[in-house]
Amino acid sequence: MTETNGRRPALSGIRICDFTGQLAGAGATKALAMFGAQVIRVEDRLRQGQWDIFRGNGPWMDERRGINLGGTFNNHNVEKMGVTLDMRKPEASDILRELISVSDVVAENFSKGVLDRWGFSYDEMVKIKPDIIYVSNCGFGHIGPYSEYKTWGPIVQAVSGLTFQSGLAGMPPAGWGYSFMDHTGGYHMAIAILMAIYHRNRTGVGQWVDMSCSDGAAALNGPAVLDYTVNGIPTRRPGNPDSNRSIYPRMAPHGIYRCAGEDQWAAVAVRNDDDWAALCETMGLHDLAADDSLNSVEGRIEIHDALDERIEEWTEKRTPMQVMKLLQDKGVPAAAVQHPEDRIEHDPNTRAWGLFPTVEHAEMGRARVDGMAVKLSETPAVIEKGAPTLGQHNSEVYGDILGMSTDTVRELTDEGVI
Repeated sequence: MTETNGRRPALSGIRICDFTGQLAGAGATKALAMFGAQVIRVEDRLRQGQWDIFRGNGPWMDERRGINLGGTFNNHNVEKMGVTLDMRKPEASDILRELISVSDVVAENFSKGVLDRWGFSYDEMVKIKPDIIYVSNCGFGHIGPYSEYKTWGPIVQAVSGLTFQSGLAGMPPAGWGYSFMDHTGGYHMAIAILMAIYHRNRTGVGQWVDMSCSDGAAALNGPAVLDYTVNGIPTRRPGNPDSNRSIYPRMAPHGIYRCAGEDQWAAVAVRNDDDWAALCETMGLHDLAADDSLNSVEGRIEIHDALDERIEEWTEKRTPMQVMKLLQDKGVPAAAVQHPEDRIEHDPNTRAWGLFPTVEHAEMGRARVDGMAVKLSETPAVIEKGAPTLGQHNSEVYGDILGMSTDTVRELTDEGVI
């Protein structure tokens, strides 16, 4: 990546040989690419859409369909280069060796053992490049009795214990539906890569980073684990869990409240007694404000359901944005429960932050993608290029970076190696 406004990107000079797919891996290398790392996305030429299911799947920009038009793939692979390589061909191993030899990091989120079967275990990579950093990110890592098991986002949520904590009191576990643990896995992987690079830069020594998405998810169980190990209290018990209310820390009122309009809601969190006084003033709940028994969180928790009914009598006469503004003006945490289209199209903070930038894709044209929720004053993220089309940078990577001749690249393409 070139300099932007005279500033060198934070990760300029870092090259990543990237086999990651979906989001648990691709999200990690996407973040690094946004900050200037040269991420070379290596894809299996013969399996195309079967390797990364997002390549040939929507959402779609328009009526067009095809291997290069999947909106989710574009979202997860912005600012990357893309090459094809069929690892079932003997010649591909030589090419991969060359690519590893000029890379700082090899990243993948295959099932356990895929690179070993290709002949590229960590030990073999070290022979190619002694200070290589190898980052593997699979569902259960390479250690333990589950290491051979296959996973997907909701599966990871279930085995980690998070699904069991979701839902409403007295109802079965609801789960989260979407693969949120892929995001967590991506964050862990990005941090791991940066730490390994920092260590290598200080010591000259690379390493293998073995990662388990399910264990990354399990780390989110903190309060529930503590409550059980310290107090012997299980997660599911009368009145719990209630995903709309916080018990760590204890708050009341705290919930999601119906607002004016069809399927319109607002979230309100009364953190302490000052918030309670401000809420009562804003909503005109003078009788509740005068009730001394409600001047503590314990008293309010006792009649939480009744308080919710009173609050909803006020919120259902107002829009979610009105509820948010009126309460926030008094310092009470509150937010409209926004539909995705509201957040993207109408939210003024989204526009001010630039949260969904537009990138230029070789076939899709201009398309919106997820942005970066952090802003660095000296080395900001750059999000301008869409995901690579299949093999888009074969000539540039194999020719300019690895030094192959045009004839060699053409011959290897004709032979189906690239």
